[in-house]
Amino acid sequence: MNVDLPGKFELVAELEGHDDRAWHIAWNPTRNLLASCSADKTVRLYNFSSSTNQSDGTTNGLTFTHNTTIPTGHTKTVRAVAWSPSGKTLATASFDANIGIWAQEEDNEEAEDSPSGEWECMSLLEGHETECKSIAYSSTGTLLASCSRDKTVWIWEVHPDSDFECMGVLMEHTQDVKCVAWHPTEEILASASYDDTIKLYLDDPSDDWFCATTLTGHGSTVWTLAWEPLQGGYLASGSDDGTIRIWRRLPVKGELRFDCVAVLEGHDRSVYSISWSPSPPSVVVEGEQQCELGLLASTGGDGIVLIWQITETTEADSGKTVIEHKIVARIDAAHGVFDVNSIAWCPRTGLQDVLATTGDDGHVKVWKIHV
Repeated sequence: MNVDLPGKFELVAELEGHDDRAWHIAWNPTRNLLASCSADKTVRLYNFSSSTNQSDGTTNGLTFTHNTTIPTGHTKTVRAVAWSPSGKTLATASFDANIGIWAQEEDNEEAEDSPSGEWECMSLLEGHETECKSIAYSSTGTLLASCSRDKTVWIWEVHPDSDFECMGVLMEHTQDVKCVAWHPTEEILASASYDDTIKLYLDDPSDDWFCATTLTGHGSTVWTLAWEPLQGGYLASGSDDGTIRIWRRLPVKGELRFDCVAVLEGHDRSVYSISWSPSPPSVVVEGEQQCELGLLASTGGDGIVLIWQITETTEADSGKTVIEHKIVARIDAAHGVFDVNSIAWCPRTGLQDVLATTGDDGHVKVWKIHV
């Protein structure tokens, strides 16, 4: 199945330790730290280090070591984890309806890039009526979004000393809300739901947060969202209908509008998680401007991981923009017979070709993609 594809998967590490299914994973944006969470109610943190080839600056290998396990105190499954942009705070979302805010004890004598203090719960955010499914920090770290089976999306303002203030409770969805994702540069929030729709929210300075537009097209539950990470001109969504849709933001003044410009078909079952890597600079080829929009990784209930190359081509004569996509790498049974629940590209410089997955086997796997 993989013979004709140019890309290859290299298994870098398989991290065991969770006693139940591993739901979600998050790379720390500023430190060599990887967090995973599980139905066993814990968060496991792993340090990693890389060796560099002196001749060409490429990364030779990655080594992962278990740093610590946070018991969390959540009374049910920890469904999602999210790092603040500073990398100093970790948020946990649980099926017990609460959100934990975690920070490490500071020791002035410790090295700033590798503190070893205990992780403490600095705040517990209560308000959701039932299972909290997803959490996300805005790009500035000043806002935190959460969503729940109670059909709501909450927006919290982050204050000093781990103090949080609820800025809005959005009740736009008619069913369980599965995912929240912030735009990479603007305060635009997207949410995905069991009601088959995607909602996008803006803050009205004179009033409250509101739903600015609704995206429809998926034939079933929308499980996952990922913005194109550099400009945020595109939003990807993965669904129970087995497809991934790419939505382009339209340049309409005073309005937030999106069009579906591509439907990616390659999975046999539900798409549970997608992750979008940053893109290299654009190039001009034969009268067309080609802009590589990076690599989109997807996975789900079929146990397959796919790597899609997404390209935006603008014709010089007409100015028409077309999105092209192709699968460049694939691995079947990434976690054996188990569903794969989460996938995430590493954001660290020099490691953008590394991604991690979590599965119902309770394992975290780290892969290097050779494309």
